[in-house]
Amino acid sequence: MTITTERTKGQIITALLNATVVGLKTVVPVNHQLSKPELLGNSLHLQYGVLIGVTGDVKGKLIFAGDTNLFAKLGEGMFGMPLEGDMLASFSGELGNMLAGSIATTIAKDGIQTDITAPTIMQGKTTLSGYEKALHLTTNFENTGVMDIYLLLD
Repeated sequence: MTITTERTKGQIITALLNATVVGLKTVVPVNHQLSKPELLGNSLHLQYGVLIGVTGDVKGKLIFAGDTNLFAKLGEGMFGMPLEGDMLASFSGELGNMLAGSIATTIAKDGIQTDITAPTIMQGKTTLSGYEKALHLTTNFENTGVMDIYLLLD
């Protein structure tokens, strides 16, 4: 995410990470453990996930990735019914949208203005590259599975 405000990159990255913690607690009603952030290499590989573009004071992408079973279990936990096929893809996109929206709302309180794009579902062997810097967090949802969260900075 390119940073175009007067704030330092470190301040904005800290705000994004803190907002991610808030978003997970607010949106997903499943106990979880969040790892410490780590820098990612020049490319990332995933099988299933949701990509949300970010524009404004911060430019880049948010990615929420995991296997389809994780998203299905989260959907069942949130809506009380099993999800598969088109319903699973729709839920996955909406979950990414809710998380990104929560992050954008939280950082706006710190004076960081952003807009988010519509979610893009990534299925199958996917490799992403071409970003300036990337942060990776892992969220282990209790009795559900692991979600990888990537903050890609342009």
